[in-house]
Amino acid sequence: MAKLKGHGIAAVNYPTGMNLGGDPSQALIHATTTGSFVITLSSVDLGQGLKTVMAQIGAETLGVPVGTVWVDTADTDTGPHCMGTFASRGTHRIGNAIIMAAKEARSVMLDVAAEELEVDPADLLTDGKGNVHVKGSPEKSVAVINVALAAHFKYGKTISGRGIFMKPKSDVVPETGEMNPDSAQAHACTVAEVEVDDETGEVAVLKLTNAYEIGRAMNPAMAHQQIVGGAWMGMSHALYETTEPYYPDRAHGPLDFSEYLMPGPGDIAVMESAIIERPAANGPYGAKGIGEMTANSPIAAIANAIFDACGVRVDSMPITPEKVLRGLDALKNAAE
Repeated sequence: MAKLKGHGIAAVNYPTGMNLGGDPSQALIHATTTGSFVITLSSVDLGQGLKTVMAQIGAETLGVPVGTVWVDTADTDTGPHCMGTFASRGTHRIGNAIIMAAKEARSVMLDVAAEELEVDPADLLTDGKGNVHVKGSPEKSVAVINVALAAHFKYGKTISGRGIFMKPKSDVVPETGEMNPDSAQAHACTVAEVEVDDETGEVAVLKLTNAYEIGRAMNPAMAHQQIVGGAWMGMSHALYETTEPYYPDRAHGPLDFSEYLMPGPGDIAVMESAIIERPAANGPYGAKGIGEMTANSPIAAIANAIFDACGVRVDSMPITPEKVLRGLDALKNAAE
């Protein structure tokens, strides 16, 4: 009996967004009297860092410190429209909408600052530190908070902006079936190293090496975290999780996560990941979607590594010890 090691590789390309109904999302931005900005969305942060990245995009476009930008994921009954947080569309769709809204709000902010500094708005710049100044003369400036106060109490203006991003619907060409279903294509590749126990059929994932091309990593640390989290999901789908035999009768199914089989902290593989940036022309600052595909390539890479280790090709998930042992028995019987 032995523990057999193998390597497997898998690559995927993944669409950003969808085409149904144009796929629109809206964003609203307004300044408070304290010089901070509130971005109002109906989009949901599922733990993937949407609030952080949207605040970064808003701050970059407005030209203000990111710490002065707040993201309010409002009630969907009262907030601006959003198709939803799915289809790896969040950063792309919502980010583009925020850029539009922030540009409109920035224009009003510069108009008010121009009144205060008695210059033309076209001659003004923001320094990203909370000030608006004259081009070439940074000493001639006004703080954003004072611009906001002046807008509210002196000029009766609202520093605000509206944005909506919508990919035009692409109808199917009847003769060819051709259409344009998404906005960009992100890419991923995973190399998996596994160890298969040919006595028990158990599989241990030793290492996952990943490369992701995601356009622009708006927040590299969070992108790496998402890759790690997605790889955990991929491992779980490949080796542990299943609805069978519970579906459609859940009488004997797990009632909570203490009974639902998933990899624990000790099962997580060593992880190395590289992010490749090839900005998308239609993405916010070049960003594409990364979300769902982080769980895709690890699955096939693990399956390929198992085949490389012991010659067993399992084509249904999860790849349980029982399936591996049955495969090994079949190989042995075929050789006799």
